[in-house]
Amino acid sequence: MEFQDNQPGTNRKPRGRPRGWDDNTAQNTIKSLDRAMEVFEYLSQSQGKTLTGLAGDMGQSPATVYRILVTLEGRGLVEFDHQDQVWHIGPRAFVIGSRFLRRTSLVERARPVLRKLMEVTGETANLGVEKEGAVLFLSQVETHASIRAFFPPGTLSSMHASGIGKALLAHMDQDRLQRVLAAMPLREYTARSITSRSGLMQDLDKIRAAGFSVDDEEKNTGMRCIAAPVFDVNREAVAGISVSGPTSRIHADEIARLSRHVIAAARQLTLAIGGEPGAAPG
Repeated sequence: MEFQDNQPGTNRKPRGRPRGWDDNTAQNTIKSLDRAMEVFEYLSQSQGKTLTGLAGDMGQSPATVYRILVTLEGRGLVEFDHQDQVWHIGPRAFVIGSRFLRRTSLVERARPVLRKLMEVTGETANLGVEKEGAVLFLSQVETHASIRAFFPPGTLSSMHASGIGKALLAHMDQDRLQRVLAAMPLREYTARSITSRSGLMQDLDKIRAAGFSVDDEEKNTGMRCIAAPVFDVNREAVAGISVSGPTSRIHADEIARLSRHVIAAARQLTLAIGGEPGAAPG
Protein backbone atom coordinates (compact mmCIF):
# COMPACT_ATOMS: atom_id res chain seq x y z
CA MET A 1 0.00 0.00 0.00
CA GLU A 2 1.48 3.35 -1.01
CA PHE A 3 1.53 6.46 1.17
CA GLN A 4 1.70 9.93 -0.29
CA ASP A 5 4.79 11.85 0.79
CA ASN A 6 5.51 15.56 0.82
CA GLN A 7 8.98 15.78 -0.70
CA PRO A 8 10.29 19.23 -1.66
CA GLY A 9 9.89 20.05 -5.31
CA THR A 10 6.69 18.07 -5.79
CA ASN A 11 3.12 19.25 -6.00
CA ARG A 12 1.83 16.37 -3.95
CA LYS A 13 -0.25 17.28 -0.93
CA PRO A 14 0.51 15.56 2.40
CA ARG A 15 -2.11 13.01 3.33
CA GLY A 16 -3.36 11.61 6.59
CA ARG A 17 -4.53 8.39 4.93
CA PRO A 18 -3.07 6.09 2.29
CA ARG A 19 -4.61 5.68 -1.12
CA GLY A 20 -7.71 3.57 -0.95
CA TRP A 21 -8.63 4.91 2.48
CA ASP A 22 -12.31 4.45 1.75
CA ASP A 23 -11.79 0.73 1.28
CA ASN A 24 -13.22 -0.90 4.42
CA THR A 25 -12.58 -4.48 3.37
CA ALA A 26 -10.81 -6.94 5.64
CA GLN A 27 -7.36 -5.99 4.32
CA ASN A 28 -7.72 -2.52 5.82
CA THR A 29 -9.11 -3.53 9.21
CA ILE A 30 -7.60 -5.19 12.29
CA LYS A 31 -10.12 -7.76 13.40
CA SER A 32 -8.95 -8.02 16.99
CA LEU A 33 -9.00 -4.24 17.40
CA ASP A 34 -12.42 -4.02 15.78
CA ARG A 35 -13.73 -6.69 18.17
CA ALA A 36 -12.24 -4.84 21.15
CA MET A 37 -13.91 -1.60 20.09
CA GLU A 38 -17.24 -3.41 19.81
CA VAL A 39 -16.88 -4.56 23.42
CA PHE A 40 -15.81 -1.10 24.53
CA GLU A 41 -18.72 0.65 22.79
CA TYR A 42 -21.25 -1.88 24.08
CA LEU A 43 -19.99 -1.50 27.65
CA SER A 44 -20.23 2.29 27.35
CA GLN A 45 -23.93 1.91 26.60
CA SER A 46 -24.57 -0.80 29.20
CA GLN A 47 -22.65 0.12 32.33
CA GLY A 48 -22.14 -2.46 35.06
CA LYS A 49 -22.00 -5.71 33.10
CA THR A 50 -20.64 -9.03 34.32
CA LEU A 51 -18.19 -10.91 32.14
CA THR A 52 -20.68 -13.66 31.35
CA GLY A 53 -23.46 -11.16 30.73
CA LEU A 54 -21.33 -9.09 28.39
CA ALA A 55 -20.07 -12.15 26.51
CA GLY A 56 -23.60 -13.52 26.18
CA ASP A 57 -25.05 -10.24 24.94
CA MET A 58 -22.36 -9.94 22.29
CA GLY A 59 -22.24 -13.57 21.23
CA GLN A 60 -18.54 -13.82 22.11
CA SER A 61 -16.71 -16.37 24.22
CA PRO A 62 -16.02 -15.28 27.83
CA ALA A 63 -12.29 -15.97 27.33
CA THR A 64 -12.10 -13.62 24.34
CA VAL A 65 -14.09 -10.87 26.07
CA TYR A 66 -11.98 -11.24 29.21
CA ARG A 67 -8.73 -10.73 27.30
CA ILE A 68 -10.20 -7.63 25.69
CA LEU A 69 -11.36 -6.23 29.03
CA VAL A 70 -8.01 -6.85 30.73
CA THR A 71 -6.22 -5.11 27.84
CA LEU A 72 -8.56 -2.11 28.03
CA GLU A 73 -8.23 -2.08 31.82
CA GLY A 74 -4.47 -1.75 31.45
CA ARG A 75 -5.07 1.48 29.54
CA GLY A 76 -7.61 2.76 32.06
CA LEU A 77 -10.41 2.59 29.51
CA VAL A 78 -12.45 0.14 31.61
CA GLU A 79 -12.35 -0.83 35.27
CA PHE A 80 -13.55 -3.78 37.34
CA ASP A 81 -15.73 -3.52 40.45
CA HIS A 82 -14.52 -6.39 42.64
CA GLN A 83 -17.40 -6.09 45.08
CA ASP A 84 -20.18 -6.39 42.50
CA GLN A 85 -18.10 -8.38 39.98
CA VAL A 86 -19.06 -6.05 37.12
CA TRP A 87 -17.18 -4.00 34.52
CA HIS A 88 -17.55 -0.26 33.91
CA ILE A 89 -16.10 2.35 31.58
CA GLY A 90 -12.87 3.70 33.12
CA PRO A 91 -11.62 7.23 33.78
CA ARG A 92 -9.29 7.25 30.77
CA ALA A 93 -12.30 7.11 28.47
CA PHE A 94 -13.48 10.41 29.98
CA VAL A 95 -10.05 11.97 29.50
CA ILE A 96 -10.00 11.03 25.82
CA GLY A 97 -13.56 12.22 25.33
CA SER A 98 -12.69 15.50 27.03
CA ARG A 99 -9.83 16.00 24.61
CA PHE A 100 -12.23 15.66 21.70
CA LEU A 101 -14.58 18.19 23.29
CA ARG A 102 -11.68 20.53 23.90
CA ARG A 103 -10.62 20.26 20.28
CA THR A 104 -14.07 20.93 18.91
CA SER A 105 -15.32 23.52 21.39
CA LEU A 106 -12.15 25.36 22.41
CA VAL A 107 -9.38 25.18 19.82
CA GLU A 108 -11.65 25.36 16.79
CA ARG A 109 -13.77 28.12 18.25
CA ALA A 110 -10.65 30.00 19.28
CA ARG A 111 -9.21 30.27 15.77
CA PRO A 112 -11.35 33.18 14.52
CA VAL A 113 -10.98 34.91 17.88
CA LEU A 114 -7.19 34.60 17.76
CA ARG A 115 -7.08 35.79 14.16
CA LYS A 116 -9.13 38.87 14.95
CA LEU A 117 -6.99 39.59 18.02
CA MET A 118 -3.82 39.38 15.93
CA GLU A 119 -5.30 41.73 13.34
CA VAL A 120 -6.41 44.42 15.82
CA THR A 121 -3.21 44.33 17.88
CA GLY A 122 -0.64 43.50 15.20
CA GLU A 123 0.93 40.94 17.55
CA THR A 124 0.97 37.15 17.76
CA ALA A 125 -2.14 35.74 19.49
CA ASN A 126 -1.94 32.57 21.58
CA LEU A 127 -4.23 30.05 23.27
CA GLY A 128 -3.04 27.92 26.19
CA VAL A 129 -4.28 25.74 29.02
CA GLU A 130 -2.84 24.44 32.26
CA LYS A 131 -1.43 20.92 32.12
CA GLU A 132 0.22 19.35 35.15
CA GLY A 133 1.47 22.64 36.53
CA ALA A 134 2.65 24.09 33.20
CA VAL A 135 1.12 26.07 30.33
CA LEU A 136 0.41 23.97 27.26
CA PHE A 137 0.05 26.08 24.11
CA LEU A 138 -2.76 24.78 21.90
CA SER A 139 -2.99 27.28 19.08
CA GLN A 140 -1.37 30.43 17.70
CA VAL A 141 -1.95 33.01 15.00
CA GLU A 142 1.33 34.69 14.14
CA THR A 143 1.80 38.35 13.37
CA HIS A 144 3.08 39.35 9.95
CA ALA A 145 5.94 41.31 11.53
CA SER A 146 9.43 39.93 11.00
CA ILE A 147 10.24 39.84 14.74
CA ARG A 148 7.64 37.80 16.59
CA ALA A 149 7.00 35.34 19.38
CA PHE A 150 6.62 31.70 18.39
CA PHE A 151 4.92 29.05 20.54
CA PRO A 152 4.03 26.06 18.33
CA PRO A 153 1.15 23.86 19.55
CA GLY A 154 2.44 21.42 22.16
CA THR A 155 4.97 23.85 23.66
CA LEU A 156 5.12 23.81 27.47
CA SER A 157 6.05 26.86 29.53
CA SER A 158 6.44 27.61 33.23
CA MET A 159 3.29 29.15 34.66
CA HIS A 160 4.98 31.70 36.92
CA ALA A 161 6.87 33.19 33.95
CA SER A 162 3.99 33.17 31.46
CA GLY A 163 1.18 35.63 30.86
CA ILE A 164 -1.34 32.83 30.32
CA GLY A 165 0.09 30.87 33.23
CA LYS A 166 -0.29 33.73 35.68
CA ALA A 167 -3.81 34.51 34.41
CA LEU A 168 -4.81 30.92 35.12
CA LEU A 169 -3.09 30.84 38.51
CA ALA A 170 -4.82 34.05 39.55
CA HIS A 171 -8.25 32.50 38.98
CA MET A 172 -7.70 29.11 40.62
CA ASP A 173 -9.53 28.40 43.85
CA GLN A 174 -7.19 28.72 46.81
CA ASP A 175 -6.88 25.02 47.60
CA ARG A 176 -5.88 24.13 44.06
CA LEU A 177 -3.61 27.15 43.82
CA GLN A 178 -1.70 26.08 46.92
CA ARG A 179 -1.29 22.55 45.58
CA VAL A 180 0.01 23.79 42.23
CA LEU A 181 2.39 26.29 43.80
CA ALA A 182 3.74 23.69 46.23
CA ALA A 183 4.92 21.60 43.28
CA MET A 184 6.09 24.52 41.13
CA PRO A 185 9.77 25.56 41.10
CA LEU A 186 10.05 29.32 40.64
CA ARG A 187 12.92 29.23 38.20
CA GLU A 188 14.78 32.42 37.32
CA TYR A 189 14.79 32.81 33.54
CA THR A 190 15.70 36.50 33.43
CA ALA A 191 16.48 39.26 35.90
CA ARG A 192 12.73 40.08 35.90
CA SER A 193 11.48 36.57 36.70
CA ILE A 194 9.40 36.23 39.85
CA THR A 195 11.29 33.82 42.09
CA SER A 196 9.64 34.28 45.48
CA ARG A 197 6.31 32.89 46.65
CA SER A 198 5.31 36.21 48.22
CA GLY A 199 6.18 38.13 45.05
CA LEU A 200 4.08 35.79 42.93
CA MET A 201 1.10 36.01 45.29
CA GLN A 202 1.25 39.82 45.15
CA ASP A 203 1.31 39.69 41.36
CA LEU A 204 -1.68 37.31 41.29
CA ASP A 205 -3.64 39.72 43.50
CA LYS A 206 -3.00 42.50 40.97
CA ILE A 207 -4.02 40.24 38.09
CA ARG A 208 -7.34 39.37 39.72
CA ALA A 209 -8.06 43.04 40.29
CA ALA A 210 -7.06 44.12 36.76
CA GLY A 211 -8.55 41.19 34.82
CA PHE A 212 -5.34 40.58 32.85
CA SER A 213 -1.74 39.54 33.42
CA VAL A 214 1.60 40.66 32.01
CA ASP A 215 4.72 38.62 31.39
CA ASP A 216 7.09 41.58 31.51
CA GLU A 217 10.29 40.03 30.14
CA GLU A 218 9.98 37.32 32.82
CA LYS A 219 10.65 34.39 30.48
CA ASN A 220 12.60 36.01 27.65
CA THR A 221 14.46 39.31 27.76
CA GLY A 222 12.99 41.73 25.24
CA MET A 223 9.58 40.01 25.01
CA ARG A 224 6.27 40.97 26.63
CA CYS A 225 3.00 39.07 26.83
CA ILE A 226 -0.47 40.23 27.92
CA ALA A 227 -3.06 37.57 28.79
CA ALA A 228 -6.60 37.09 30.09
CA PRO A 229 -8.51 34.00 31.25
CA VAL A 230 -11.25 32.10 29.44
CA PHE A 231 -14.01 30.68 31.64
CA ASP A 232 -16.25 27.63 31.30
CA VAL A 233 -19.89 27.21 32.32
CA ASN A 234 -18.83 26.73 35.95
CA ARG A 235 -16.93 30.04 35.91
CA GLU A 236 -13.62 28.22 36.15
CA ALA A 237 -10.64 29.48 34.16
CA VAL A 238 -9.99 26.69 31.65
CA ALA A 239 -7.74 28.51 29.19
CA GLY A 240 -5.97 31.76 28.52
CA ILE A 241 -5.63 34.05 25.51
CA SER A 242 -2.64 36.30 25.03
CA VAL A 243 -0.74 38.54 22.68
CA SER A 244 3.03 38.48 22.72
CA GLY A 245 5.76 40.42 21.00
CA PRO A 246 9.01 42.34 21.41
CA THR A 247 9.26 45.20 23.87
CA SER A 248 10.33 47.39 20.96
CA ARG A 249 6.68 47.25 19.82
CA ILE A 250 4.84 46.43 23.06
CA HIS A 251 5.96 49.46 25.06
CA ALA A 252 4.94 49.80 28.70
CA ASP A 253 2.48 52.55 27.77
CA GLU A 254 0.85 50.19 25.24
CA ILE A 255 -0.11 47.59 27.86
CA ALA A 256 -3.38 49.25 28.88
CA ARG A 257 -4.61 49.54 25.29
CA LEU A 258 -3.62 46.02 24.31
CA SER A 259 -5.08 44.54 27.47
CA ARG A 260 -8.55 45.79 26.51
CA HIS A 261 -8.37 43.83 23.25
CA VAL A 262 -7.09 40.72 25.03
CA ILE A 263 -9.84 40.87 27.67
CA ALA A 264 -12.45 41.33 24.95
CA ALA A 265 -11.09 38.33 23.02
CA ALA A 266 -11.09 36.15 26.14
CA ARG A 267 -14.68 37.17 26.84
CA GLN A 268 -15.69 36.39 23.25
CA LEU A 269 -14.19 32.90 23.48
CA THR A 270 -15.77 32.36 26.89
CA LEU A 271 -19.19 33.05 25.39
CA ALA A 272 -18.40 30.93 22.32
CA ILE A 273 -17.81 27.82 24.46
CA GLY A 274 -20.89 28.48 26.60
CA GLY A 275 -18.94 29.85 29.54
CA GLU A 276 -19.76 32.48 32.11
CA PRO A 277 -17.50 35.56 31.90
CA GLY A 278 -16.37 37.63 34.81
CA ALA A 279 -15.70 34.88 37.33
CA ALA A 280 -15.38 35.97 40.92
CA PRO A 281 -11.91 35.47 42.43
CA GLY A 282 -11.52 32.04 44.04
